[in-house]
Amino acid sequence: MNQNTSQVILDFKKGDINGDGIVDFVYLFGNKPYGNGSPFRDNINLRIIDGKTGKVTAVMLKQDSGYNPTLFLGDFTGNKADNIFIAIDSGGSGAIAYYYIYTLENDRLRKIFDFENFNNEYQYEVNYLDNYKAEVISKANNKRYILDLTWKGQEYLSEIYNENGTLKEPISGWVDPLSGLFPIDFNRDGTYGLYAMQLIAGRYHADGLGFVQTSLEWDGQGFEPFLQTVGVFGENYIS
Repeated sequence: MNQNTSQVILDFKKGDINGDGIVDFVYLFGNKPYGNGSPFRDNINLRIIDGKTGKVTAVMLKQDSGYNPTLFLGDFTGNKADNIFIAIDSGGSGAIAYYYIYTLENDRLRKIFDFENFNNEYQYEVNYLDNYKAEVISKANNKRYILDLTWKGQEYLSEIYNENGTLKEPISGWVDPLSGLFPIDFNRDGTYGLYAMQLIAGRYHADGLGFVQTSLEWDGQGFEPFLQTVGVFGENYIS
């Protein structure tokens, strides 16, 4: 197989990264190992060129391969300088994605969000209950959510419930790692927070029950949740 391993620009943005009032230049570089016929990219790395001095700051990403690598610049910490938000799709059937946020302070690049840390911290239990319900327990913030499963329809319910609404056997589901992370200026003050989405799966991955939706904001040390909800899928409504 003829592989093209030359580094190319995958995305580019301009912004004031170090807060000196001068525009800096931010690049994602990477390889196209299978040529232009494939959207897969690897050896993805971040490079920042200081607009004042021309100094280059570079870092390889821990998860440095995937699809559609993109940049977003915005102030997440409230210090009036742009931070660097990186998103890379895994390409897997679960629509999982990889996310990093970096800040540049005193010529030192620091990672302030890592998708793996988030996934490790936000753990859940998903259990089917009697009477056509399921519970989602969020261990990170000690919250419990109850889902109504009747929208799934009689055929689905009859496979797992007796006629009296009791479970035929215990069933557990799970919550996916991050499948969506979106910068949002919740307070319209120029400082961005994060809106995270994680799929709730039932008996198998395509058996989606809804999404855990977590809103986070910077507290000076890290991104902390200020709101978490569960969004459910709607059933067809006939008036």
